[in-house]
Amino acid sequence: MGIPCDDIVLVQLGSTPTEPSVVTVNCPDKNGLGCDLCRIILEFGLFIVRGDFSTDGRWCYIVLWVVPDASSDKVDWESLKNRLLSVCPSILVPYYFNQPSSNSSKPSLYLLKYCCVDRKGLLHDATKVLTELEFTIQRVKVMTTPDGRVLDLFFITDGLELLHTKQRREETCEHMIAVLGEYSISCEIQLAGPEYESLQAFTSLPPAVAEELFGSELPDKEDFSRVLSTEVTQNKASITVDNLLSPAHTLLQIKCADQKGLFYDILRTSKDLNIQIAYGRISSSVKGYRNMDLFIRQTDGKKVVDPKQQTALCFHLKEEMLHPLRVMVTNRGPDTELLVANPVELCGKGRPRVFYDVTLALKALGICIFSAEIGRHSTSHRQWEVYRFLLDESLEFPLASSQARNRIVEKVKKTLMGW
Repeated sequence: MGIPCDDIVLVQLGSTPTEPSVVTVNCPDKNGLGCDLCRIILEFGLFIVRGDFSTDGRWCYIVLWVVPDASSDKVDWESLKNRLLSVCPSILVPYYFNQPSSNSSKPSLYLLKYCCVDRKGLLHDATKVLTELEFTIQRVKVMTTPDGRVLDLFFITDGLELLHTKQRREETCEHMIAVLGEYSISCEIQLAGPEYESLQAFTSLPPAVAEELFGSELPDKEDFSRVLSTEVTQNKASITVDNLLSPAHTLLQIKCADQKGLFYDILRTSKDLNIQIAYGRISSSVKGYRNMDLFIRQTDGKKVVDPKQQTALCFHLKEEMLHPLRVMVTNRGPDTELLVANPVELCGKGRPRVFYDVTLALKALGICIFSAEIGRHSTSHRQWEVYRFLLDESLEFPLASSQARNRIVEKVKKTLMGW
């Protein structure tokens, strides 16, 4: 039992540049499918401005209205369609069979070595090229030499899954050199072996820095429960829990500030907490705020009626809506370091386009990056992806100034959140 491939994912482009395009997905359901779809949409630099979706646990129907991020020059809509199709359960399998929650095969990791002459904004420009070619940067190591050269080590996976071919590797290097021009010295790509796994780790953060970076931005659950009745309101988010409207589902009515990746963060959190969303509606943003109605249930099919479970669910959702990313500037010995952290999904995937947005923000500020790396850090209850940037001091931007550091944090946060 199946349907034609062309009908599983449909993309209807807006008639004008400002009109949203409509993405429709009609396929068998699986655990975490909505999260996977929204992750790809975020990866392609798209905002979800409106949405409707429903599922009976076997089949789902999703409609999303999307617009490109201001920093995205172009969107390859056909490639987006193919990527969305790749995470949909196979149509060759009857829809009533249970589907796995993720692909069983892990994409191959490749190492791209790019050597060039240093200049302002170079790291973002290289990142932009890789993003447009549909590579995902899993880890990075950037080193600046005393003679003004830079060696960038990008550990990447290929969204097209063609990097094993000589043609794809050669075209990638040729495109990198052509776009980045006279600053390029060399470019080569090879399969990353197990000897490179050590580059994923880095020296542990100082306890005081780790506590500030990863500490909860909300009151603890005990304090939080005191202000949870039928509605929780704090800062820029509120959640109403209703078990009377539907006989089979718990209704969550959410209002919060609009931001990039908002729906991805909600679905990611729900997926990790084993909460199933049967029906959802995302309303258009009004005066910078967005309303959502989510009809949910637990994996055993029951409503969320336990007050403690409601408290925990609201606490986690609010934390991810209000603080999906952490940003701070600190000292690393005599140097100034920018730290950016985001939660890792239980399946091991990090947040898309973080490295892209951070390097874009630093380029806009005219700040040079001396070195950069991506790694993982584990706390007592979750794993984080941490981006570390050693920043170059300059006369135009004295990094020792608290005012300058606040500007960096503000610019990076606004770029990451799409504000």
